[in-house]
Amino acid sequence: MEAQSKSKDQEKLDDAEETEAVELVLFQVSECYVYLIPPRKTTASYRADEWNVNKWAWEGTLKVISKGEECIIRLEDKATGELYARAFLRSGEPHPVEPVVDSSRYFVLRVEENISGRLRHAFIGIGFRERTEAYDFQAALHDHMKYLNKKKTAEEMEKQYQHTSSVDYSLKEGETIVLQLKNVSTEILHLFEQSMSNLSLEEKGNGKEPVVSLKPPPPPAATVTPAATIQKAVLSFPLSSSPVENPKTEAQESSKEESKESHTQENQCAEEDVPDDDFGDFQTAG
Repeated sequence: MEAQSKSKDQEKLDDAEETEAVELVLFQVSECYVYLIPPRKTTASYRADEWNVNKWAWEGTLKVISKGEECIIRLEDKATGELYARAFLRSGEPHPVEPVVDSSRYFVLRVEENISGRLRHAFIGIGFRERTEAYDFQAALHDHMKYLNKKKTAEEMEKQYQHTSSVDYSLKEGETIVLQLKNVSTEILHLFEQSMSNLSLEEKGNGKEPVVSLKPPPPPAATVTPAATIQKAVLSFPLSSSPVENPKTEAQESSKEESKESHTQENQCAEEDVPDDDFGDFQTAG
């Protein structure tokens, strides 16, 4: 029994060592000055011009260390690393750092010390040489507070999720899932059967393909000869339409017509004498 109790205690110690938070240095500066400030008599804010900033009480290294939910501000000796003072930033407690109203490089730090089992605190002044160092010091403290707020929100959401009832979609013993998947080929066959059922009986019986009828080509154009064109031009020549005609003009016109007729007869005879082969190119062109 004693051996079992010892093994359990050893396991608890091992678990405690594993769950121990890791220290993370958020900010470090090698030149930090400590001032002994007088106690505040009124509710007014601290002012750095009330201190003798050229006469500091201590000079050393300042570190901002994050360890779990705690943030520790340590003042250590440059050479030996001996602890001079420390302050704690915890959730739900007053902030240990208060800036002065007349400078951005000086702050009032609330330090804690355990003396013979009793926790005591005091207020000291701290200062930095550069404004950028003072800004980084405040930013490190702000990042730790933001981390604590996010952690608190995550824990609240986890508790709310655990209390809310959740639906169990897991399969019980003996339960199965049946999936009905449609085949594409069967769907196409079904559509084809529906289209065939909509056809009439005559269309089903006549399995022949429809015959496509085409119109016959138009006849070729008639060939035109020069003699025919001359005859058309002669026939289409306009006659005089004057109401009163002199006998002289009528005689002149009749003589002209006779000369034209004789001329056309001579042309017809000349055309008949010419062989048809001379118009082969013209006919093919026409």
